[in-house]
Order: sequence, then structure tokens, then C-alpha cells
Amino acid sequence: MEEKQFESNDIARFQENSKKNKARGMDMVEGSLWKKVFLFALPLGLTGVLQQLFNAADIAVVGQFTGELGAHCMAAVGACTSLISLLVNVFIGISIGSNVVIANAVGANNDKRVKRTCVTSIWVALIGGLFVTLVGELISGPVLKLMGVPAEVFDMANLYIKIYLMGMPIILLYNFEAAIMRGIGNTKLPLFALSLAGVINVILNMILVIGFHMTVEGVAIATVFSNLISSIILFIYLRKDKLISFHSLFDHPIHGDILVNILRIGIPSGIQSSVFSIANVVIQSGFNSLGTIIMASSSASLNVESVVYSLVSSFGHACTTFTGANYGANKIQRCKQVLMTCLLLGLGVTFVSAGSVMVFGRSLVSLFNGNPEVIAQGYVRLVVMLSSYVFVIHYEVISGYLRGFGISVLPAAVTTLGVCVVRIFWIFVVFPMNPTYHTILAVFPISLGLTAFLMIGALFYIKPATKRQKAQAK
Repeated sequence: MEEKQFESNDIARFQENSKKNKARGMDMVEGSLWKKVFLFALPLGLTGVLQQLFNAADIAVVGQFTGELGAHCMAAVGACTSLISLLVNVFIGISIGSNVVIANAVGANNDKRVKRTCVTSIWVALIGGLFVTLVGELISGPVLKLMGVPAEVFDMANLYIKIYLMGMPIILLYNFEAAIMRGIGNTKLPLFALSLAGVINVILNMILVIGFHMTVEGVAIATVFSNLISSIILFIYLRKDKLISFHSLFDHPIHGDILVNILRIGIPSGIQSSVFSIANVVIQSGFNSLGTIIMASSSASLNVESVVYSLVSSFGHACTTFTGANYGANKIQRCKQVLMTCLLLGLGVTFVSAGSVMVFGRSLVSLFNGNPEVIAQGYVRLVVMLSSYVFVIHYEVISGYLRGFGISVLPAAVTTLGVCVVRIFWIFVVFPMNPTYHTILAVFPISLGLTAFLMIGALFYIKPATKRQKAQAK
């Protein structure tokens, strides 16, 4: 009796939901998945690429236009990357919680919950951003020392990170706004906003570094200002969107039940993201011990590699959003189809993007610094990392699938074991036995392969779709 009532009521609900999603340009619960997942993931991946280009532009400008200080400036900015990621990734993970809660609400056609989640998410971003700024300003200097940043670049690294951290409320606001947009099926506007901000970022970099003869402080200021532009664009849209519109944040409190759901999904996701950063802070200390050339080459390679990662990881985010929407709409079989679609499309994009970058890798690394030794060592890292991306796509998509069902603790635990524990063990136990560049690089394919294997095992163990279908049948 209950099943018949559910089916009859849901016909109208699904039709209404489809109309609203189409009005936004994406209906995630109806129609063929192949084209929709690709069209959703492509702008998302390109948005990630542009975010990486912010850092790449910083490093390229200071590497090419600061004269003899070029390698030192590159090393200083590169030394901050893993620490910045560590400080912000918990909150970016929480934004994934917002993405899932909104996607569930969209699938269930619950407009009120979508609006409440949006407002709550914005408050979390602003408060969280202030928290990261305060904590980061206090610990950044001591942590850079613990990481073994060489004395010749320490002052520049410390200056860069302190300016960058002042913009954390703005940077986190953009990330939460983009997560909200993903949840309602819109990945094009964040791409437009970041494209405009990217152009402004490059122009400001050139003006401040070349025109005003600044070094790392110039590129830090440019990055913060450009993020301000992109966050303002998305904020204006969200205020005017018919589903989410609000006049003032102060008219809408944080909704406790929604905050709990966001944190329940988001905190484990943030931990999953941050363990990479924790491990990479430790890995960076190993690179730092090998001198400025290795630091600069690793920094350049990381920025090139991150472009590929942005494209690959977009299918994990797509899997989260599409699974969340279809789970909210109670379309469990379609959730399984989402998993396979994202995995197959992601594998294709991985092979094409990673292969292309490896072909042109030396030229790409040389954009950051023309030193032949930096180029040679940077390309070595690039080949090792990109060869491991067949593992990355598996754990990204499976993690996204589990998060779409509201399961976040298990992926976080798997990642902590496969990435963080293995890499820390490697640096403190294996690396001292043979302290070379190649010894450090070897841990990447080992840890990524183990993480992918464990994530596949976790999926077969928990079987969220099958368990949900069995619960419905009772």
C-alpha cells in the first residue's frame, strides 16, 4: 500500500522537479547520463584548471620576472602550497557536504530546504574563513620552520602565506558558492566567474611584479583580489536565483538540522582532503631537504600536474552530485548507472589529459623556470605522478559515489590509511635510508595504488545502493 502511494505521488513530483532542473540547464534525475555527466564535469574541471592557473600564474610570473630571485621566489610560493591546502581543505570538504545536502533536496523537490542549505553554507564559509585566517596567521611561521623551509626563502614564503591567509573568508566563500551551484546542477556560472577573475589575476600579477617591482607579495595580493571578484559574481546570482533568493544574510539564521547534515557529510570529506595535505606537508619537508633546485622543480611540476588532477577529480564531484540528486529522488538503480558512467568517462579523460601533458611536459615545466636542471627534475616528477592517475580516478569517483549516499567516514578512513599513513611512514622510515629525489617520488604510485585498491574493497563491502533497494523492498 505504501509503495503504491509513493509511486503515484512521485510522478507529479518528478515531473515538477524535471521542469525546475531544466530551467537551470541540468536535469540530473531524468534522461541519458553520458552527455549530462560530461557537460556537468567539463565546466567543473575547467574551473578547477583555472584555480590551479591562479597558482601557476603566481609561480610563472615570479619565476620569470624577478631576475636572480626567480628560483627563490618559486621555491617560496611552492613551499606554501601544501600548508595552504592543509589549512583550507577541511572547509572545502565541508562544502562538499553542502553540495550533497542541496543535491538531495533538489532530487526530492524540497525548495525550502535548498534555500536554507544555501544560506547556512554561506555563513559556514564566512565564519570558517575567519577562523582559518586567525589560526593560519598564528601557526604559519612556526609550521614553515618545522617543514624545513631554507633560510634564503623563508621570509618570502612567510610573507606570501600571511597575505594569502588574509583572503581566506573570500576564498572559502567562492568554494562554498561553487558547491551550492553544483548542487543545483549549474557548473557553467562558476566557470565564467573564475574565468573573469583569472584574467584579472594575471593582469594584476604583471602590474604588481613588473610595474611595481614586487615579488611574492604582489602575486598574493592579486590572487586574493581575483577571488573577491569571482565570489561577488556568484553571491549576486544566488541572491537573485528564484529558488535561493534572499535579501540579506542577517534575515536568515543558520539552520541547525541542516548544519548538522552538512557537517556529518562534510567533516569526513574535509578530513579526507586534508590528509592529503598533511601527507604532502611531510613530503614537502623531504623535498625541502634536497635544496632550492628540487623545491623549484617540484613546485613547477605540481602546478602542471594539478591541471590534470582538476579534470580527473571533476568526475568525482559529478558522481557526488548526480548520486545525491538521484538518491534524493529515490532512483537507486540510476545511482549505480551514475557510478559506472562517471568512472568510464573519467578513465577516458585521464588517459587523454595525462598522456597529452606527458608529451609536452618539458615545455610546460619550462614556463615556470628556464633553468635546465629545474626542467629535467620537474619532468621526472611529472611522469611519475601522471602514470599513477589511473588509481586517482578510481578512488575519486568511488569516494564521490559514497558521499552521494551520505557516506563520508569510510572514504575518509580509507584515504587516511592509504595516503597519509603510508606517506608519513615513507618519509620518516624509508627516505632516511636513501635520501634522494627518486626515493620520495616512489611513494606516490605506491600510496595512490593502495588507496584505490582499498576504496574498491570498501565499495564492495558496503554496497549502499543494494542495501537501499533491499530496504525499499521490505
